[in-house]
Amino acid sequence: MPLRRLAAAPITRIGLGLAAVGRPGYINLGRKTDLPAERTVEAMRERAHEVLDAAYAQGVRYFDAARSYGRSEEFLAEWLRGRPEIRDVVIGSKWGYTYTADWRPDAEVHEVKDHSTATYDRQVAETRELLGERLDLYQIHSVTPDSPALTDRALHDRLADLAAEGVTIGLSTSGPEQPAAIRAALAVTVDGIPLFSSVQSTYNLLEPSAGAALAEAHDAGCFVIVKEAMANGRLAQPGSPVLDRLAADTGATPDALALAAVLHRPWADIVLSGAATAGQLASNLAASAVRLDADQLGLLAALAEPVSDYWRYRAGLPWT
Repeated sequence: MPLRRLAAAPITRIGLGLAAVGRPGYINLGRKTDLPAERTVEAMRERAHEVLDAAYAQGVRYFDAARSYGRSEEFLAEWLRGRPEIRDVVIGSKWGYTYTADWRPDAEVHEVKDHSTATYDRQVAETRELLGERLDLYQIHSVTPDSPALTDRALHDRLADLAAEGVTIGLSTSGPEQPAAIRAALAVTVDGIPLFSSVQSTYNLLEPSAGAALAEAHDAGCFVIVKEAMANGRLAQPGSPVLDRLAADTGATPDALALAAVLHRPWADIVLSGAATAGQLASNLAASAVRLDADQLGLLAALAEPVSDYWRYRAGLPWT
């Protein structure tokens, strides 16, 4: 499995997600100051390549895109073509959402979810056209327990065919029922073989409810990727008494502390940074050097919110 290259000789366990730099609108906090004033395709392409260059130079070897992240696959493919000497990275993408915002941050609808076989057939062809043989991991985007992707045998056969070509099959999860979605995915088999070899889920200090299920997935042999470790920027902001106190004690920034707490989980193989600038990325990568003791981890664990409250707040975040 291509992802095992990351586990075998990790330079850093932090990967780069391209949601924030692949499209002009997203729900992360602070985008008004993070991104160019004019978010043209060319300006965002330049920013994406700048962050990718900085990430690779500092040891990041996993890059995560999606069909719904605007032009993220396109930007990533261009970056790879311009650097043919780079062969040691692992590339993941996702299908299941269609980008509908037409490059408008103020669009009424930014993406439409559909886990049908028809959408898979269309989007895997689109992904392959851009990334070709560089695609290592293909994930179903935002699976929930009621997703037809968990029960559609025709879809499972198509995904198994892609796995036979050497592409790792995974899924990402979202929402308050992530544990149920993860456990349901672990039970999916094709010809007696587990279909999913990777799972990517939201897990952070405010929303750690998927932790036990992710540990089970890891124990079952799945590669575990953590997304939204900074809660869409909420944990990167000063003002939390606990984070501010530990920042003073450790000399680490709040974002590094938030990422470090996730890196302390032995089942977390890769933790994604969603940096929109090279400076943010450098601050995030400093998490790898942060060591937290049991008392400090206990203080951070107390930040957890009720699951329903967390996802209700996230659903209300504006696209900016």
